[in-house]
Amino acid sequence: MRSAVVHIAILTFEGYNELDSLIALGVLNRVRNSGIATREVTEDPAIMNILRGLDPSRQLIAAQCSGALVLARLGLLNDIPACTDLVTKPWVVAAGVEVLNQPFHAKGNIATAGGCLASHYLAAWITARLEGNDAAEGALRYVAPVGEKEEYIERAWRNITPYLPSPAPALV
Repeated sequence: MRSAVVHIAILTFEGYNELDSLIALGVLNRVRNSGIATREVTEDPAIMNILRGLDPSRQLIAAQCSGALVLARLGLLNDIPACTDLVTKPWVVAAGVEVLNQPFHAKGNIATAGGCLASHYLAAWITARLEGNDAAEGALRYVAPVGEKEEYIERAWRNITPYLPSPAPALV
């Protein structure tokens, strides 16, 4: 049986919210696996030499899905478990990193997320670290589905709060 060719148009106009179009495009493109070229990227000395400049002592470093393999090959995940997608998981394990069965994990200034739709956990973690929890919650509220905003935000906080620095105790 032959499959029909399907043409899909996603219309965007000036001033559009890129999430409205790009997330739909991303979901539609999941018919094929993503991250299939990551192993080749990690074997390219020119790319890896540039990435060796990443420094968690002065930067927040976040990787999603196959990005965990890049961090593993850079040696940034030594003694840090990671989250990744199911396609990349065997490669990350082979690189000597424990892969967790959860969407988000962070230690210090390094965070990983597993699954395309876990990207908002990375974004919320980065925003909370740099701009505070109120800014992170505001951004999540903006993008959350109508009618699901509270549930969406609560789930995000459940996933990232254990990995946020504790607030400094108030001076009395």
